[in-house]
Amino acid sequence: MLCWRKFYFNLLQLTIKILVSSTIIPSEPIIDLCLDMNRTMLYLLPYKSTADLLTFRNCCLAKNLPDPLDYNEINGTILPRYICIDYDPFIYSDYKSLRQESIKIFYKYWELHQQNSLIDIQIIPVSILLNRSPDYINRKKKLYLKLLNNFKKFFTIILFRRDSFVFFFNAISLRNIVNAHNMDNNIIQKLIRIARIHFFRQRIATVGPIPCNTKDLFNKILLSETIKKAINDESRSKNISYKKAQQYAVALIKEIAANFTYSAVHLSDHVLGWIWNRLYQGINVHNIEYVRELAQKGHEIVYVPCHRSHMDYLLLSYVIYHQGLIPPHIAAGINLNFWPIGPIFRRLGAFFIRRIFKKNKLYSAIFREYLNKLFSQGYSIEYFMEGGRSRTGLLLEPKTGILAITIQTILRNRQRPVTLVPVYIGYEHIIEVETYTKERSGVIKKKENIMQIFKGLSKLRNLGQSYVNFGQPIIINNWLTKNVPEWRQSIDLINVQRPRWLTSAVNKIANIVMVNINKSAAANAINLCSTVLLASRPHIITYNHLLEQLECYLQLLSNVPYSRNTTRPNQTAEELLQHALQMGQFVLNKNNIGENIILPREKDIILTYYKNNIHHMLVLPSLVASIMMHCYSIAYAQLILQVQLLYPMLKKELFLHYELNQLPHVLNTIIIELCRQKLLFKKGRNLLINPERIYRLQLLAAGVRETLQRYAIIISLINDNPSISRNELEKIGLIIAQRLSLLYGVHVSEFFDKSLFIKLMITLRSEGYISSTGNAYPELIINLYNILLVMVNVRDIYQNI
Repeated sequence: MLCWRKFYFNLLQLTIKILVSSTIIPSEPIIDLCLDMNRTMLYLLPYKSTADLLTFRNCCLAKNLPDPLDYNEINGTILPRYICIDYDPFIYSDYKSLRQESIKIFYKYWELHQQNSLIDIQIIPVSILLNRSPDYINRKKKLYLKLLNNFKKFFTIILFRRDSFVFFFNAISLRNIVNAHNMDNNIIQKLIRIARIHFFRQRIATVGPIPCNTKDLFNKILLSETIKKAINDESRSKNISYKKAQQYAVALIKEIAANFTYSAVHLSDHVLGWIWNRLYQGINVHNIEYVRELAQKGHEIVYVPCHRSHMDYLLLSYVIYHQGLIPPHIAAGINLNFWPIGPIFRRLGAFFIRRIFKKNKLYSAIFREYLNKLFSQGYSIEYFMEGGRSRTGLLLEPKTGILAITIQTILRNRQRPVTLVPVYIGYEHIIEVETYTKERSGVIKKKENIMQIFKGLSKLRNLGQSYVNFGQPIIINNWLTKNVPEWRQSIDLINVQRPRWLTSAVNKIANIVMVNINKSAAANAINLCSTVLLASRPHIITYNHLLEQLECYLQLLSNVPYSRNTTRPNQTAEELLQHALQMGQFVLNKNNIGENIILPREKDIILTYYKNNIHHMLVLPSLVASIMMHCYSIAYAQLILQVQLLYPMLKKELFLHYELNQLPHVLNTIIIELCRQKLLFKKGRNLLINPERIYRLQLLAAGVRETLQRYAIIISLINDNPSISRNELEKIGLIIAQRLSLLYGVHVSEFFDKSLFIKLMITLRSEGYISSTGNAYPELIINLYNILLVMVNVRDIYQNI
């Protein structure tokens, strides 16, 4: 670069460097995009803007990428290192000259590749956004997004200097394009058109659609034929005038609709950033590339996270916003619609729904139409399929109502594919966990109000680490095409009747969502330490034994990962334990004998919550260890058979992803790992425990102890009385579990959870152990009974029966 030009740009860049702080996505372009630093790079930018270029240059220099203001020298030919496709359309009415200049530069690179087959330049598309707010379109002008002019851009830099994003995209090999399209004379123009579409989609994914005026949205909903018919039906059924029914419809729309504003999002970003920095030691985000790829392809995204805490909505929106994506509109319970939380949440994109609205046809129709409008306008959506926050730490059975509405919306409006993105949200400390414990013990849940929020805020302290892991997406259109071939024929009937396949498809998709949430779970210091301490009796363990068991779990999670999307801590066992002690959940007791870790009695049921967050990740190793602990020696084939008999109940309860035919392979990898850790030995076709490390195996086996006890209660009752009714079985089973909890100090929340007993009954029926009339098949039940008889102290259960 010429000296005078370099001096000029350096002077301007100093100003930009002081004013603008950009988020670079991905954070490490060279590593994440696998860029070859030995190959020549050509940056492709959407618009010619000095502010954008200098912002981009700062990012390149910070990440050790080639300076875009320097030139590429190839075989004696000097060419610019960056190309801009267009001028700012708001400033320039005619930008054909820049396009022609860009095409000329492209052709020069093209000719160099034709002349020398060894040349291979990396084209790196780069998008720079100095402001996340979309421009409001003048109705009289063509509908396209406009960048701010120089005057507005100056104030944008001043006001939104911390809201700048620079996106690096995967490199494109110009050599591959030349080899594939060498004879195509129009290939350069085609490349520029494709790049323009690419940048347009990226801007839409980051900035979002143009916000719709609230009044216009209301009018669109009221003028739709579906709502007109629903208002007429409401008028006739309640014998009121059409006008009164319409006023009622307007009131329902106001009750539901969000009032999304970018100014509120921008302000909340600063507030939440301040809060997270004081509450959390770090926010860990994984697999966000799934979402970026979908947004770039133009998918309508529906985020479906697990629900642990009221923090979930705020944390997920904050993470999505800081990953350069538009925050979603969130389906919130009507219980949160109170002043001042309700109005604030509405401006952040929350729309409020009632828990049950099947009997209110007008409400149901309006909600469906509102959701359809959000999809058609291009907004992403977020809802919690569990319906409410989990009180046990396990995933709840999904509520499928809003998912059914989503699929019906797809049938009505197929402009863009809709994709469900499961999200696992995990914490090392949840502020409501003590409240959950009280509710499990019978305390009536208090209604949310402003005083309750202030009380919660007063208890806020160091909450440790938080985790947001995005799971494997489910493209609904593709899933329906594969599993319900006739779904396209139902499009014309969707407003007339409910397709027969809908209920079955919704239930299957809901189950896949929950399975994929668990497939993206995150293990952390608290839930791992909780798993070890709860396995020890009476919840006391030496410092060294706890370290050894943590190391056992870490090796299992590394060498036999539950899925490729799950994450485990990168720290050592020692570092994890020190971090857990700093969180104040455990007590370190030092005496003459040594150091012991003690779990206070009042915290055992609280830490069961955290243990349950990752219970599914360790349940199969725990089951193998439990069988070995009670058999000492067993044939490999017999162990596989026993696990296969118990697995359907675990699969249904914990949303496990392995199919039954995959179990032999999965169990084989687990057994190999346990043998590698010298907890087991192989002797011919038999497996034996290692007496020298039996304590580790015992702790591992204890992870599934309470689960097997619950199964033993139900199976014992059925074995004694095959004709026992379902209601009586659930009632007696729950009473026995609670008595065992009190008598033997088994303080686990699952023993008080009726839904788990109901789910077990459903599984037994679906697996053929119980007939459609409710009678059990004794010859099948006895197999389960005999297995559980070995692993559980059934005598105690019999005494309580």
